[in-house]
Amino acid sequence: MSAPARRAARRIGVFGGTFDPIHVGHLRCAEEAREQLGLDQILFIPAADPPHKARRITAAAHRLAMVRLATAGNPAFRVSAIEVERGGRSYTVDTLRALRGRLPDSARLTLLMGLDAFREIDTWKEYRALFALADLAVWSRPPGSPRAPRALLPVAARPDFCYGPTQKTLRHRTGTHIRFLTVTALEVSASAIRLRLQRGQSVRYLLSPAVERYATRHRLYTRRQGAS
Repeated sequence: MSAPARRAARRIGVFGGTFDPIHVGHLRCAEEAREQLGLDQILFIPAADPPHKARRITAAAHRLAMVRLATAGNPAFRVSAIEVERGGRSYTVDTLRALRGRLPDSARLTLLMGLDAFREIDTWKEYRALFALADLAVWSRPPGSPRAPRALLPVAARPDFCYGPTQKTLRHRTGTHIRFLTVTALEVSASAIRLRLQRGQSVRYLLSPAVERYATRHRLYTRRQGAS
């Protein structure tokens, strides 16, 4: 992140993922989270080696390049290579701690994730530390947010939370919050896009044109090239 971006940052959404490839669903969820939460910036962070992915993934340099292409037209979107540069397994708790060391003390971080990922947060490294390092925003698609969000927390973490101003907000004992958002239902998945590309089918309107051109030029998802 550039120095001007660091100085301007106040409320920063942190959106990590494999992004293999980044698609319109990722972009739309990030934009709606930015709007609903009043975030100044969304920081996209491609993982170097995501610990929960059993399949072979596309090289980090390609995924990072595609994220940069996809986000280039939105002034509120930024890209960080922090996990790619660090190498090794990409753990969110390590990334949040590193960001805390790089950003001004006044910056407030909000970790963005989908409901499916949140349901499995107890499998993440030092997951209880995440709640003190950043706010969390958990998005789901209509019919809406879960009715009893506290029940989604791992049992060990529940004593650390109480309800905030609304039933869609949980307040951590350290003062951070978990908010549950509803975003537009776009049934788009990276796995389906990869399959379409392997079959030579159109992915127009599922990827940004720049990402589609990049993936095609580098033959990232053809059967012969696989995940090279």
